[in-house]
Amino acid sequence: MMPKILIVDDEEEIVRLIRRYAQREGYETAEACDGSEAVELCGKYDFDLIIMDVMMRDMDGYTAVKKIRAEKDIPVLMLSARGTEYDKLFGFEVGADDYVTKPFSPKELMARVKVILKRQAKTGAANAGDTKKTEKMVFGGLEIDIPGRSVSIDGEKAELTLKEYDLLTYLARNCGIALSRDQILDGVWGYDSFGDDRTVDWQIKLLRGKLGKYRDHIRTVRGVGYKFEA
Repeated sequence: MMPKILIVDDEEEIVRLIRRYAQREGYETAEACDGSEAVELCGKYDFDLIIMDVMMRDMDGYTAVKKIRAEKDIPVLMLSARGTEYDKLFGFEVGADDYVTKPFSPKELMARVKVILKRQAKTGAANAGDTKKTEKMVFGGLEIDIPGRSVSIDGEKAELTLKEYDLLTYLARNCGIALSRDQILDGVWGYDSFGDDRTVDWQIKLLRGKLGKYRDHIRTVRGVGYKFEA
């Protein structure tokens, strides 16, 4: 079955452009002109990926992603003319898997879409295998429940986004190993040649903020990247 993508943007020309390239890749598409319509469509139908604009009338993309993610686990690629560090950090914090700024290359956008869908397929397969396990990783009061895809801090559930969970799990599985940003991009996002090193730094910053007193488990390795230490 071909992947189904929801394109959300209030600029008709951008919607047509993305639709044309997405259909060339063999994807099925649906469109929404604002966040409210996107939330409504996601309540009725299942999608494999959402390309979500940020600045829209009625309901902005950030609010729409929060509402959708509260009900369904759908990967989201944010698309916006706003490219400041704050905007990208906020996009990741609400649960975006990737953030692309306008103007954008349609070919690169499709490459990122392909990577997210591929990563999602791998995650689904891994989760299916994990249901047969009872694996947990425990580092003092920090506990990662692999089958449940959840993290607890001193017995309290941590409110991590899916990407923050994937990042923490990847680092913890490689405990004691200094990982470059490229390795982390490839391991968590699946990016290769067009990955953005700053994506890693932004997500690490957000993740550390949610780990509280256990933030120091994630060490910065100068000139290399990051390392998880027990």
